[in-house]
Amino acid sequence: LRAPPPLGTIRLGSPRPKTTMGGSEMSAEELKALRTMKKKAKLAAKKREREEAEAAAMPGMDHKERKAAKKKKKEEQAAAAVEESDDEEEEREEDADDATPEKEIPKGERIQVQVDGILSDKTFDSLTLSKQTMAGISELGYTRMTEVQARTIPPLLAGRDVLGAARTGSGKTLAFLIPSVELLYHAKFMPRNGTGVMVLSPTRELALQIYNVAQQLMKKHSQTHGLIIGGANRRAEAEKLVKGVNLLVATPGRLLDHMQNTKGFAFGSLKVFCMDEADRMLDIGFEEEMRTIVRMIPKDRQTMLFSATQTTKVEDLARLSLKSPTYIGVDDARAVSTATGVEQGYCVVPSEKRFLLLFTFLKKNLKKKVMIFFSSCNSVKYHAELLNYIDIPVSDIHGKQKQQRRTTTFFEFCKADRGILLCTDVAARGLDIPAVDWIIQFDPPDDPKEYIHRVGRTARGTEGKGRALLFLIPEELGFLKYLKAAKVPLNEYEFPQKKIANVQSQLEKLVEKNYYLHQSARDAYRSYILAYNSHTLKDVYNVHELNLMSVALSFGFHRPPKVQLNLDSKAANGRKRIGDGKGMERAKGGSDYRRQKGTGHGFSADNPYGKRDSSDRRQFVRG
Repeated sequence: LRAPPPLGTIRLGSPRPKTTMGGSEMSAEELKALRTMKKKAKLAAKKREREEAEAAAMPGMDHKERKAAKKKKKEEQAAAAVEESDDEEEEREEDADDATPEKEIPKGERIQVQVDGILSDKTFDSLTLSKQTMAGISELGYTRMTEVQARTIPPLLAGRDVLGAARTGSGKTLAFLIPSVELLYHAKFMPRNGTGVMVLSPTRELALQIYNVAQQLMKKHSQTHGLIIGGANRRAEAEKLVKGVNLLVATPGRLLDHMQNTKGFAFGSLKVFCMDEADRMLDIGFEEEMRTIVRMIPKDRQTMLFSATQTTKVEDLARLSLKSPTYIGVDDARAVSTATGVEQGYCVVPSEKRFLLLFTFLKKNLKKKVMIFFSSCNSVKYHAELLNYIDIPVSDIHGKQKQQRRTTTFFEFCKADRGILLCTDVAARGLDIPAVDWIIQFDPPDDPKEYIHRVGRTARGTEGKGRALLFLIPEELGFLKYLKAAKVPLNEYEFPQKKIANVQSQLEKLVEKNYYLHQSARDAYRSYILAYNSHTLKDVYNVHELNLMSVALSFGFHRPPKVQLNLDSKAANGRKRIGDGKGMERAKGGSDYRRQKGTGHGFSADNPYGKRDSSDRRQFVRG
């Protein structure tokens, strides 16, 4: 585009004058040549500047020596990047291993496996797997199977349904992927045959991780694979499904959407249906979707159901979907429920000191890889903004973020040698994040199984080591008896009060003066109380026993802010659905609801402590 001529130079409607040089007109070829000369001159000038900068950086070297040194440095950087990439890829799929039987195992026969840590004495070479699958396993860097793989893969390869129970980080991913890939290979599945294997995951991040392992495993296979998750481009997913996806990894909500609405999505030839982290899918409100999907898929299929905990809902789903399943309980005889490499502890800290202790801890562990769990998206958002503002760099993942940002943050944290990730329980299930040094549960979990899965982000794999720290206020000490009953060993950590940084006054000034931080703090404070009220263990987490003044101090307020609450609504009592879907929330029963506005008779801006008489200790009541 040409710049417009100065006003008054050309009259409206007059022809554009020809470009001139030295008073003579220039042809198009001459103009093009002039532009090329100018471009070359600019490039030459930039090159001279670069060479001058290099000469200043490498004194005492001539041009050839500088060029050779620069080339050598580039080669070293490339080699280091390749090596680092390979290491990261190997670590990222550490949550996987596999195996297959040489002969069909009679029903009811126990598989004897010698165990060393989570590894068994069985190797993948002892199995009759296809060359293509063995090549994928070799690229992943595995030779020995884990216990769950050695006990699960043989009955799966024999075609039986399996109900598996194993702790997180024990290698379940490859335990169900290898038999699935082998079935597709031997059945000679092609794109025109449609979907032969469906793998369901509760969260988008876990689905993405499973899909990455499947891609590695199927590198040498001709069968197709695909991923469909909430937040991704639905039209692109539909186009791929119509072309034919043999192995499909999905979240339940998006899968059901495509099954009901995408014409040409062929799943009538489905051979394998796998549900990973089934208990989590049921916990976060996918029960109805799961039942609908099970009714829609062919009955003549093999079903795999993996769950870290066996709840009543899981048993109901198993009865609906499995036929005479083989039960694999890897951890049934274990003395403890968490990984042996985790050093676990708790600290008792008053509400008003919680953030101060967290701040002190993070300042001393900036060179470590740390994950911190919060009870709500708003808490994650506020603490991420606050910590970044005061020069403690952190990243964050929560259910209100767009999928692209969540995926990018997840992979960046996976690749990092150190860093701090703030998250909700969206990251607590199944995700394989390498070399996490500390798991901090800033807001306590709802129950022991949630604690176990949060802690499962560290000490993963065969040589995994890590530490876990649980924050408890004095009123929450009753949670320890539930952890003890769940075979979770904990030691008490004590932090000297003198060593806790006293930055309370600075925190309050910062929150008061920064409008946006103040708004985030208000939202986080409100969400903390709502989340506290939604806990199922009411004898431990009693919202009416909370010291609101102390809670307010931990969020940077001098006194409790006026916020609108309605603790009797479904929104306050139900747990949020965080796995899939666009902002929809559900109560525990799975029914949809909209957040209702407070009536003013409970805890609200006009009535901050509710209507009560002198003997009523409840802080949040209706009039």
